[in-house]
Amino acid sequence: MAHLNGGLFCGRINILMTTETKTKKTMPKNRQRAPSRGGARPGGGRPKGSTTKIKIEDLMAQIELQSGESYDQLLAKNYVLAIQRSDWGGVRDYDKAFMNKMIADRSEVTVLESEDAVAIKQAAFAQAIAQITGLPRKD
Repeated sequence: MAHLNGGLFCGRINILMTTETKTKKTMPKNRQRAPSRGGARPGGGRPKGSTTKIKIEDLMAQIELQSGESYDQLLAKNYVLAIQRSDWGGVRDYDKAFMNKMIADRSEVTVLESEDAVAIKQAAFAQAIAQITGLPRKD
């Protein structure tokens, strides 16, 4: 009874199934779309010429004022407390901080040269210049 080629069967399917498509809603022209995540925005970011709000000197002064101890004393006290609490992660962090500070302070190299070393370098430089230019040396 069902006819496949445009007959009765296809007619029933068309009755059961709608062929309408949903239309996409459009925004009114006077309303802008909200910005997506990320990317630069007009007026965004740190203003030009602004300074860091917290200065390390001011922070250290406030710590000393509030606690009644210098920052160095507080660090030493907290280090000892971390050892007493068996807070080995904290002890390790203090060790790293102290070692970084000590190594940074000790990494300055001071070279002291005697007058003899300076005179030898001047003579070697004069000889090299004389070889490059072909001019005789003045001794």
